[in-house]
Order: sequence, then structure tokens, then C-alpha cells
Amino acid sequence: MNYWLVKSEPSVWSWDHQVAKGAKGEAWTGVRNFTARQNLVNMKKGDKAFFYHSNEGKEIVGIAEIINEAYPDPTDKTGKFVCVDIKADKPLKTPVTMAAIKADKKLADMALVKYSRLSVQPVTAEEWKMVCKMGGL
Repeated sequence: MNYWLVKSEPSVWSWDHQVAKGAKGEAWTGVRNFTARQNLVNMKKGDKAFFYHSNEGKEIVGIAEIINEAYPDPTDKTGKFVCVDIKADKPLKTPVTMAAIKADKKLADMALVKYSRLSVQPVTAEEWKMVCKMGGL
């Protein structure tokens, strides 16, 4: 299994919106960066992703599951970009803030710290364990 982090502004698409979609999940559309696109292509069914509230909150609030692998993004008129379907898995007991992640030297190389603007990022297994622990899981 691989681990990821997906970002969304809560005023546009929040964790609560994702949870409301239930088991059928929702397409993760609108990604228009080629590095993030490649990360979407690399996602496999069953992979897990941290759900990060960007701009407002700046915190990891939940864990989502990839339920459908990459396919053409219906919101992309150019045909260059893809999306995946994700569903909410479980919330973190305690949201993990960007400040808390930056404060932990063991997470200094995390993509969230190094490439803060990238909307879809890989997360290492070790980072995954650490952030889950910080989040009370």
C-alpha cells in the first residue's frame, strides 16, 4: 500500500463534504499540476491519503481511501489531467497542524513541508505512522 496527502480548501471541499459522500466517495477533480497529476496516476485502489485542509486551518483532519484509480478528469477540457475517486475512511482524533509537522525534525523532509503548494503528494510509511500517532490513531 502507498500513502498520499490530498489538499482542499475547506470552503471549497471540506472533510465534512467528503464524509457526506459516504461509501460511494467522490471524484478528486481539478488538479492542474503535472507533478500532482503523476501522483494521481500512481495511486492504486486501497491506498490511503491524508485529507488536508489548506489555507483555512492548515491541518490534516482525516484519512481517505482511494476507491477508483486514475481516469480522465471530466472538468478538464484539455484532456491532459486525471482524477481518482476517494472516500472518507476516518477522522483523526486530533487534527495535525502544519505547525506541529514543521516542529518535528523527523518530518522535515515530508513533501508537505518541502513542497507546500503541491496539492497531491506522496507520504512515506514512516511519515504516515508518525502523523497518525500525532493525530491520536
